[in-house]
Amino acid sequence: QIRREICTMKLIKHPNVVRLHEVMGSKARIFIVLEYITGGELFDTIYTNGRLKEEEARKYFQQLINAVDYCHSRGVYHRDLKLENLLLDAAGNLKVSDFGLSALTEQVKADGLLHTTCGTPNYVAPEVILFCLS
Repeated sequence: QIRREICTMKLIKHPNVVRLHEVMGSKARIFIVLEYITGGELFDTIYTNGRLKEEEARKYFQQLINAVDYCHSRGVYHRDLKLENLLLDAAGNLKVSDFGLSALTEQVKADGLLHTTCGTPNYVAPEVILFCLS
């Protein structure tokens, strides 16, 4: 899973995605140097301050859509988008993080779908849950 995340992050260089700076390793350990994001999780911001103002929510949503569109154009599918994986930098810009469950285009089957279920249960789309139960 760590190797997949490293390979994925090497493909992505976008202002709204946490940047991978360097990877170092030894026989026993892997060290990943990521962009330092000081603003914390969007989840914590909403929990602490309550509902976002419409203008602020719109800004974050646009930044999220830009990041997701870029990732998809590079053949990367995050598969675990949630408030805890959306970080805010010092300037108040959104950064997508945690590509540990991501998939690449070569994992897509002939029908155009990924046939593995993953992600955080509270954020999984209802149709995915229904498919798993059938």
